Amino acid sequence: MRPSSATPQSEPVLQEVADGVFAYIQAPGGWCVNNAGVLTSGDKVALVDTAATEARAVRLREHVVRDGRGAPFAVINTHSHGDHSFGNFVFPEATVFGHALARDEMHKAGLHLTELWPDVEWGRIELALPTATYEDRMTLHVGDLTAELIHTGPAHSSNDTIVWIPGQRVLFTGDIVMSGATPFFPMGSIAGSLRAVAHMRALGAVTVVSGHGPVGGPEILETGEAYLRWVQELAKAGVAAGVPPHEAARDAEAGPFTELLEPERLVANLHRAYAEERGAALGQEPDVAAMLKEMGVIFQEMVDYNGGPITCHA
Repeated sequence: MRPSSATPQSEPVLQEVADGVFAYIQAPGGWCVNNAGVLTSGDKVALVDTAATEARAVRLREHVVRDGRGAPFAVINTHSHGDHSFGNFVFPEATVFGHALARDEMHKAGLHLTELWPDVEWGRIELALPTATYEDRMTLHVGDLTAELIHTGPAHSSNDTIVWIPGQRVLFTGDIVMSGATPFFPMGSIAGSLRAVAHMRALGAVTVVSGHGPVGGPEILETGEAYLRWVQELAKAGVAAGVPPHEAARDAEAGPFTELLEPERLVANLHRAYAEERGAALGQEPDVAAMLKEMGVIFQEMVDYNGGPITCHA
């Protein structure tokens, strides 16, 4: 039996990582327990992502408006997935920014994520899609802070946005890499993620805030890259041997990444790596309905790998 996904949760922490830049950390960062960011300058406040449930989003709002800060005028979604965007509606004053494909995918996927864990207290979630979208890159000014929104191509999803704060050398990666947790790529691209990591490394960040897990530095990018290359190697060997992804994952265990949370994600990642090893194109617009159906099958394989139900603490 693999390690259980059930991990005790702690209270969220708003951690100042640079002047006017905060990471909102929901530890330890497992399924649907994501990080967010708060950017402040003068009387201007912006958010990087929200949270999965109504209660968690309300708690995020309470942290944001403490110490005299006002409500945010902007929310930036790093991608479409519900743990980073379901809480948008708790910030009605804000314009929601995201990649154009993020808006489309959020609309098509709806509240599907809630069906994977029906016992979670999701609350009265209302979808609040991005109303300001971009294609490749845009700049958002938060008072004297400059935030660069950059789409690096398909990676964790089809619609990732990294948020680069050049003046403070802080990088918000979304879920392209994770800190202390296994990343998740079945709806994105393994090869594309490697390109995204190379792009992020070239920025020269001092502080890296990933979509899940503790704040760190460039070592988060290095671990993410090493994991991706390991998955590619497993896929190459598995395709050559005619072994299906779930069996290759079982045989590999967690390899050199045994300390990462949610090792069962290896099963899903190998499905994507196998497809690319067999020549699947990168960057095609996803068929969301087909993708969600396929994810149902893969999710059951992850349950089998885990040796029991996958726990979500959202």
